[in-house]
Amino acid sequence: MRLADRSAPANWAPTPALGRAVLLTGLLLVAAVLLGRVDLIVLAAPFALGTAYALRNRPTELPRVWVSVDEGHLVEGGELVGRVTVGNPDATPYDVAVLRTRVSPWLRIEQAALAGGAVSGRSGDRRSVTDRPFVTSVDPDTAVDLELTGTALRWGRHPFGPAGARVAAAQGLLVSRAVIAEPVVNRVYPKTEPFEAVNAMPRAAGLVGAHHSRRPGEGGELAGVRVFAPGDRLRRIDWRVSLRARQLHVAATLSDRDAEVVVLLDVLAEAGRSGGIAGAATVLDTTVRAAAAIAEHYLHRGDRVALLEYGPNARRLRPATGRRQYLTVLEWLLDVKAQHSPHEPYDQVFGSQLLSADALVVVLTPLLEERSAQMLARLARSGRFVVAVDTLPADLSPPKDRGWAEVAYRLWRLDRDTMIAQLREHGVPVVPWAGAGSLDQVLRDVARLATAPRVGGR
Repeated sequence: MRLADRSAPANWAPTPALGRAVLLTGLLLVAAVLLGRVDLIVLAAPFALGTAYALRNRPTELPRVWVSVDEGHLVEGGELVGRVTVGNPDATPYDVAVLRTRVSPWLRIEQAALAGGAVSGRSGDRRSVTDRPFVTSVDPDTAVDLELTGTALRWGRHPFGPAGARVAAAQGLLVSRAVIAEPVVNRVYPKTEPFEAVNAMPRAAGLVGAHHSRRPGEGGELAGVRVFAPGDRLRRIDWRVSLRARQLHVAATLSDRDAEVVVLLDVLAEAGRSGGIAGAATVLDTTVRAAAAIAEHYLHRGDRVALLEYGPNARRLRPATGRRQYLTVLEWLLDVKAQHSPHEPYDQVFGSQLLSADALVVVLTPLLEERSAQMLARLARSGRFVVAVDTLPADLSPPKDRGWAEVAYRLWRLDRDTMIAQLREHGVPVVPWAGAGSLDQVLRDVARLATAPRVGGR
């Protein structure tokens, strides 16, 4: 919540009503003196007395305006509740207070309630609610709330406000200057699409976790039966095999370990036009929502998740686990934006200290630039386990009223398909994002390649 800036001195200005009352009273008095008519003085008396009576208690304090939003975990498509409050710190009542506010286009306001009355507009007509003024009266030492409710249409940091108020007092004879309250930033988190993945993981590197590694240890996956050795637990003894072999044998298991998942976001290009949670998705929309879903899935399983940006800023979120990391991931994703750069960001992003050799790297990329494909090929050649997720909207279409645009679009599509085929030849699987089950078959293939014997000692 932010308080309006009141550093400037309070000032009140006369309204046209006060000017008319003074002018009419003066004209009547002058005419009475010039014409010698007492009835004109009697006629001017009510105007003079009424104006003096209205101005007997002149306000000295400007109104105060606050803008606030309900704190909470607001997700795309969720209900938004914001308030604009106007307060009267003066001992004189405000006869009329006029409120206006601005709201981000991605916050669709559907209803407004103001101090005992409600004004509602159609869900698709924002001008009927947020672009209209709201009028109320404010008693001394009180405040009136304008409550705006609606829907958050898209992820990101969206301003709620600024809001302004002007009040009239002394029966409409004085009006204050406009008081503006600074906007507050409303955080809308991406909606997590349903996502599931198989348990297969190319290489589990941690000490404990939910994935079955290839190393023996205390786990739930049976690896075979072997001869009892010092240090083995008695509960691991396989009595059937021991009786047949006349020698103690124990059941050997594979250790359960956690894995590190690196979600790499390609932010070099943007395509499409966003329609919010219920409309068309752009490249960034698909990228952010998919990253949130993947991170939620693996963090829920106890794995470590890190985020990287492939772009000029090269932002990075260190690997960690738990719900705190998930909330940090959502906060980190709010600042994702497309940033084209003519320079190659590879050296600033992919140092040996940033990407673990055991990590599964999920690259969310629209493959709109050749540099993105080269980056994927370099990661594959370095021995890392890479999965590329195509985030280009499937319904992307060229403008049909620009000559050869359609033909150029077809040629570009063919060139892009060729680039994807070349990536697959380099061992980089490329799959489109389709929510739940998008990466199941790909993760199985990657895990199978990781456990396959290496040829030629490589």
